[in-house]
Amino acid sequence: MNPNFEQLVAPILALKPRGEILLEVVPAPQKLAPHALALTADVLEDAATGRLVLLHDPDGQEGWGGQWRFVTFTRAAIDLEMASDPLLPEIGWAWLIESLKKHSCDYIAASGTVTRVASASFGELEDKDENSEIEIRASWTPTSETQLVNHLQAWLELLELTAGLEPIPEGVSSISRKS
Repeated sequence: MNPNFEQLVAPILALKPRGEILLEVVPAPQKLAPHALALTADVLEDAATGRLVLLHDPDGQEGWGGQWRFVTFTRAAIDLEMASDPLLPEIGWAWLIESLKKHSCDYIAASGTVTRVASASFGELEDKDENSEIEIRASWTPTSETQLVNHLQAWLELLELTAGLEPIPEGVSSISRKS
C-alpha cells in the first residue's frame, strides 16, 4: 500500500461500529485502481450485510470525476408488505443520500440502483416462508480525502437503516464487541 493511502485510510480502519455490526477488512479488488480498501459488514441475526470498497487512483479516472471512489452494496431481508411498496426504491436511495448528508459527506457523481426481490415457494418448497430483500448498490466520489471516515459512518448508517436497527440516541455511546 502507498504510505499516503495508508495514512488516509487509518481512521477508517480505526472506526468501531455499534455492537450489532461486525466490520471486517477483506481482500480488495486489484484491477479497478492502484490502491483499494474493502470492508464487509454483517448485522447480527443476519438482518443485513454489505460491502464497501474505497478506490484510489492518484491520476483520477474520468468516470469518477476525481481520485477517489466509494462502491457499495447493502442487502437486507424485508417483509413482503414493505417489498410491495411502490416507493421502496426511492426510500432506499433516500436512506443513502440522507446518511451521506447527516455525516457531512461532500461528494459528486452518485449513481446506483435499488432492487427489491420478493419470492414465493412452490412444489416441494411450498411450506417455506415467502421472503423478500432490498439491495442498494451505489457509488460516489468523495470531494475531500480528509472526510473518508465520514463516508464509512454514512454507509454504516445505511446498513443500520436497511437492517431496521433502532437509532442510537444523541449523546449515548454504543458498546462495540471486542475484535
